[in-house]
Amino acid sequence: MTVRKLKRVTMGDIVIIVIISALCLTCILPFIHIGAKSVSSTTAVLSKSVYLWPKGFTLSAYYAIFRDGQLTRSMLYSVEVMVLFTFIGMVITICAAYPLSNRRLKGRVFFSLFILFTMYFSAGLIPEYLLLKRLNLVNTMWVLVLPLAFSPYNMLIMKSYLQATIPDSLEEAAFLDGANHFQILWQIVLPLSKPILATLSLFYAVGRWNAYADAKYYITKKALQPIQYLLSNMILNSSSDAVSLSESAAATSTPEVLQAAMVMFATLPIICIYPFVQKYFVQGVMIGAVKG
Repeated sequence: MTVRKLKRVTMGDIVIIVIISALCLTCILPFIHIGAKSVSSTTAVLSKSVYLWPKGFTLSAYYAIFRDGQLTRSMLYSVEVMVLFTFIGMVITICAAYPLSNRRLKGRVFFSLFILFTMYFSAGLIPEYLLLKRLNLVNTMWVLVLPLAFSPYNMLIMKSYLQATIPDSLEEAAFLDGANHFQILWQIVLPLSKPILATLSLFYAVGRWNAYADAKYYITKKALQPIQYLLSNMILNSSSDAVSLSESAAATSTPEVLQAAMVMFATLPIICIYPFVQKYFVQGVMIGAVKG
């Protein structure tokens, strides 16, 4: 049994490792800093002595968030919107990508270019607002779901994946056995497309969870404001009044600590999704890079 010699580490490898490590730290260290502030005492935070390790450990800011109720309701509402948005977006993306990946579809190049055109040109914010108002979507949950439910970028990714991964001979064999398009899609294409389905689902979920601009434009009712919009208001105004925390809840901590706790409160749910889709996400990205 031969033992492979370890590859000699070159100066280029060291430079790459240093650069990647620095980039990783730029993402991890701010998150650790915010987490440390969210569980530190008010005195330590105001004295600017909290960096990467909490001082005067306390969960008073999180207790304030849960006691207030508005943020927890907004969190549950945001989760509902994210799940509905991801489901509808994936259904539309699959229904568009599968026929456009089929070489027997006449005019598929035209339709692909037509969808690609919408990625670069749009009517603008004011016509979009007037359209959504005419459709009675303003100040409803659906204004956060329907307008952005279809992503041309995600559709083109899935279309390319299906063309590179699903062989035509497999579909032709299914047709000869009497299967229709829906049966082929449900029983053959989707089971073989788990990596790209997980990847695009993650794109849709993260994109919807982090978005707040559309809520700023189309939502005025507080009950329909997502958690990211409340978080944006709180940070921009540098005050807990931006989210109307109750006096008893806000009095237990300072706005700076409450901001840190709210950032963690709004970030942790989406982070919890990654471990469950990481395997498929990596496969989808790698297959797209190799065969794309």
